Amino acid sequence: MSGRHHLLCVTLAVRLHACYGVTTRFSDEFATTTVGAPVLVFNEETSFVKGSIRMQIGLFVSNGIGADWTGRDPQKCWDRSLEISKLADDLGFESIWVPDHLQSIRVDTPSPTVEAMMHLTAIAQVTKKVNLSTGVACVSFRNPAVLTKMFSTLDVISGGRAEIAIGAGWHEPEWSAYGIPFPPPKERLARLRESLEIMTRMLEPGPSSYKGERYEINELDMNPLSIRKPRMPIIVGGNGQKVTWRLAAKYADELNLDGPDPDVISEWMPIIRERCEEIDRDPATLNVSALVFWRGMKGQERVEKLQNMAELGMSRIHSGNEAESQDSDEPILELIEDCKTAGIELVS
Repeated sequence: MSGRHHLLCVTLAVRLHACYGVTTRFSDEFATTTVGAPVLVFNEETSFVKGSIRMQIGLFVSNGIGADWTGRDPQKCWDRSLEISKLADDLGFESIWVPDHLQSIRVDTPSPTVEAMMHLTAIAQVTKKVNLSTGVACVSFRNPAVLTKMFSTLDVISGGRAEIAIGAGWHEPEWSAYGIPFPPPKERLARLRESLEIMTRMLEPGPSSYKGERYEINELDMNPLSIRKPRMPIIVGGNGQKVTWRLAAKYADELNLDGPDPDVISEWMPIIRERCEEIDRDPATLNVSALVFWRGMKGQERVEKLQNMAELGMSRIHSGNEAESQDSDEPILELIEDCKTAGIELVS
């Protein structure tokens, strides 16, 4: 394997045989009431884990947003990201995730960055098995109907491997830099709700219409829909208990939490279950995953954390190891070894 790695975030996505989950990136400031929920379970046919814990594992591939490309040749960084993606595919990882930011989130450290959806399209061309998604797409950066069309195109290009992952957005400096108005959380979450309404309608066969206060579609018949059946899964990202989790319970197949430790997750899981029960949804039909930053943690300490997350009923863990894999494969290989020790085994 090559030793020259420019990967900022090695992200572990761990999906258990048990079901839970959905994703966004900040806490809400207002409450809503929601009704109805999809009941969809995905990836049963692509489970590839043989350990005592049945999980799926993926990588969060850098596009420069953590300033890990600073001072480096952008073309070489791009090439390396595709190399990492192919490596992940060959090693048996389940998915690849690309962050959706338009510039470095480290405002004091400028860095080359590339756009997430175009990045995923390129990754689709060099991989054959891994699922592909954003971690997560900001709904205000693109019209939600156009974003849905982009994901459906990615699904066709990749042969049915796309997953729709969206959130309300949070990093104000990039909004300001690109001239995108940055509204308060209430408005951003309202946009997320309307986006989910549009996406769920567009993923159904036949023409669909919706008129909200912010977005609308008119007799829109998206063709092709997607290759994945019954449809592409929808993932919602965020830690907002009042609104985000209710939106996830109503619309999504997976809720993705942002960075909680096991002790926090143990407090949150009953609330997530309650959000499902409020609308008579079986909590077992909502996958729950988490973004985890190891921050140098490895070996037995990481093994125990992986096992704790599994015991709490997490469906996937997205592991972000910033700046640990820019020039070496070792962080990826060590991650695999710790997963195996924890009872999680990749199968290529």
